[in-house]
Amino acid sequence: MEPSPPPPKSKSTATPTPPPLLRRLLTLDTTLSQRLHVLAKPFLPHFILHLLEISADFRFFFPLSLSLLAAPTLTLTPSPIQIPGPGASLSPIQIIRPLLSPLILGLILDLALIGLIKLLFRRARPLYNKNMNVAVSVDHFSFPSGHASRVCFVATLLHLSAAALADALVHLRPTSPFIDRWIGADPVSAISVLVLVAWTWAYATSFSRILLGRHFVTDVCAGACLGMFEGLVAFRFLRF
Repeated sequence: MEPSPPPPKSKSTATPTPPPLLRRLLTLDTTLSQRLHVLAKPFLPHFILHLLEISADFRFFFPLSLSLLAAPTLTLTPSPIQIPGPGASLSPIQIIRPLLSPLILGLILDLALIGLIKLLFRRARPLYNKNMNVAVSVDHFSFPSGHASRVCFVATLLHLSAAALADALVHLRPTSPFIDRWIGADPVSAISVLVLVAWTWAYATSFSRILLGRHFVTDVCAGACLGMFEGLVAFRFLRF
């Protein structure tokens, strides 16, 4: 007897087919991403691309941010610093910590949002993505790019906090020979250079996700937009 054919899939178990327009966009996204990956592969230094990848990895970046939050308690003198106003003074820790709290809380917010969106969309990573170590199972999904969101969040937060950072350097200059020697009396220019470096790092890291074959173009664009939105939220609402 011939084996009976398998029963047809019911509508409830069949894989949903995306609309034609979305299917064309996904095909274009996949083709463009693979073309960029293939064209760049023979020329770009993969060592540098992997360094960018590690620099924005949450497992590296979050502990580094926590250490920055604790650093003022170890490196700055606890004596109060006089600020404009009758009898007003702040300790160095009080000056630094409000600038770092939105960084820490924003990174936690980014981790939660990226994980939730990846679980909702469940888009597979590119087939040519090789030799990638994932931290959790959700990292097997591609949309959106957590690296792109993280670096754009940091760059946006630095950009929005530039004036506050320059003001903090002015107040911290008497307590730190390093600030006095390397930044001097022009903290605004120093912070402008820092913001420029942060945006360069953000753009390079985001683009490297496509060149390494980790993500599609739309993954990176969506992650970058999410990161900039998180930077605005952290700057407005997560400062303590």
